[in-house]
Amino acid sequence: MAILRVRVKPNARQQRIEKGDDEWIIALPVAPEGGKANQALIKVLAQELGVAKSRIHIKSGHTSRHKLIAIEDPEG
Repeated sequence: MAILRVRVKPNARQQRIEKGDDEWIIALPVAPEGGKANQALIKVLAQELGVAKSRIHIKSGHTSRHKLIAIEDPEG
C-alpha cells in the first residue's frame, strides 16, 4: 500500500495536478459540498495513476484540504 500526501484546491477554474516531492497539489473545478470534491479527487487520482477507484481511499482529511490518500497494490 502506498500513501500519497495531497493538497486539494476546490472551486478551481480548471483541473490541474502539480506533482511535488512531498505533496501533490490538485485543483478541482468542484465545490467541496456533500463529498463531491472527495469523489472528484478519487476519480482524478485513479485516472492519473491507472488504478481502479475502489483501490483509492482517503485515510485522513475528509473535511480538510490536506489529505492522506492510501492506494492499494493492484495485486491485492
